[in-house]
Amino acid sequence: MYRYDHYDQALVDQRVAQFRDQISRRLSGEITEDEFKPLRLQNGVYMQLHAYMLRVAIPYGLLSSDQLRMLAQVSRTYDRGYGHFSTRQNIQYNWPRLQDVPDLLADLATVQMHAIQTSGNCIRNTTSDHLAGVARDELVDPRVYCEIIRQWSTLHPEFAFLPRKFKIAVTGAPTADRAAVRVHDIGVRAIPGPGPDDPHGFQILVGGGLGRTPRIAEICREFLPREHLLSYLEAILRVYNRYGRRDNKFKARIKILVGALGIEAFSQQVEAEWALIRDGAMQLTQAEFDRVAADFADPGYAALESSDLFVQSLALSKDRALGRFVASNVIPHKQPGYSIVMISLKAKGKPPGDATAEQMELVAELADRYGFGRIVVAHEQNLVLPDVESRHLPDLHARLSALDLAEPNIGKVTDIIACPGLDYCNLANARSIPIATRISDKIEDLDYLHDLGDISLNISGCINACGHHHVGNIGILGIDKQGEEFYQLMLGGSPGDDASIGKILGPALPSAEIVDAVANVLRTYIDNRESADERFLDYVRRAGFEPFKEQLYGSNDHV
Repeated sequence: MYRYDHYDQALVDQRVAQFRDQISRRLSGEITEDEFKPLRLQNGVYMQLHAYMLRVAIPYGLLSSDQLRMLAQVSRTYDRGYGHFSTRQNIQYNWPRLQDVPDLLADLATVQMHAIQTSGNCIRNTTSDHLAGVARDELVDPRVYCEIIRQWSTLHPEFAFLPRKFKIAVTGAPTADRAAVRVHDIGVRAIPGPGPDDPHGFQILVGGGLGRTPRIAEICREFLPREHLLSYLEAILRVYNRYGRRDNKFKARIKILVGALGIEAFSQQVEAEWALIRDGAMQLTQAEFDRVAADFADPGYAALESSDLFVQSLALSKDRALGRFVASNVIPHKQPGYSIVMISLKAKGKPPGDATAEQMELVAELADRYGFGRIVVAHEQNLVLPDVESRHLPDLHARLSALDLAEPNIGKVTDIIACPGLDYCNLANARSIPIATRISDKIEDLDYLHDLGDISLNISGCINACGHHHVGNIGILGIDKQGEEFYQLMLGGSPGDDASIGKILGPALPSAEIVDAVANVLRTYIDNRESADERFLDYVRRAGFEPFKEQLYGSNDHV
């Protein structure tokens, strides 16, 4: 993984010192909260419902074991003993005292971490495939390009005050979108190049996003030579910075601009801007690529035989807990003898995405013992151990089980993505976490859970869609209805290759009814699918909404 050079470290240390002074002036009353707001946002500090919240950057989700231990220490020293992993592969602390934030950031700086550009109208943390570097279907390791984008975008003077926040995602797999590139402001997808001397380039998508106006990104350029990646991204940002709406924050995202102009006219604007800079200093040379790629070289895998049959035998083990875990949470690795292990942060009764200090420390220890000290945060709010020798899977499962980290539900309906909701957020209309825990409690039968197959369920407490409810196979949106918490139920969303925006099933339901409504939807699917191989999403697309409406609302009461 990338390690800071002395320039990186000096920049982060100086930012800590600057923010320490700014916080001191706020606490003394020298500056007002309104004057302090843009300063704190530049350093990842939000004002939430009950307290300040700090969002810490985890570039493209990659952590060392030492960094994860520091995150655990921070949660114990400055917060309430836990952290919340977000859909942007970052971590959030919900209860730090403002006067402690400078010391917190100084501690993070000792392990090359910071909170710069985790909020505000700037280029946010670039996200990627959580299987980056170890996936069998990968054309190129996207983390190299994510790091290049990070270095280009950090404190970029032209893009520090964009019309709105800006999000970029990169995937190196041409046929499996695990980075949700189609619902980002810019999606970068590696695709094969024209020949052996140019093995890959990029398809560039623009204008995706969720929130108040959800949109699927459109292709801005079908093929971009890889040496032009930064200049092309810069051209897109320049067009957006020039023409993006600043008079209405609800219409300020690039998706609104792309929709207003149309993708053809927008692309023409980008191409014209790109022509001015494409052959300049931003060309990505092979030497620069190699410099960054050296930090992402394979970690020294042992020469082992394939373990695919061994892993399959574990999935059929008489130890049912181990078998379910392996079948659900273990993914084939590109390297023979190794496996990728998904660690669910969705145990029954627990807030989705939360990890205690003890759990983080255990994962760090296991990363050192069974891998190469690396951990990845998935945008589904889980953790990944990317390099586990397959022979260690039984021992690893036992260790994870001891701290509620072995829930065998990756990709299943209880692997719920949820925002903090009204329990924390002052923008929310309704609670998300209690709904998620009640749904998990409702589905207690693991056999039933696995019979349902792969189903994504996403919950947001407001229209800002931090829980990505629009692209859940089942989406739940909390709304305020005359002071009461109600929930809209949506079906048919997907963030992947077959990206789609879910549609509202019918009238919103009160909190007391939404969990039973989800159970009703699942029963309708089980009772009517053509076979056990028909995925929930495929059934929804084939059968439409009518079977669900009839079961949930009655045939004459779903308008």
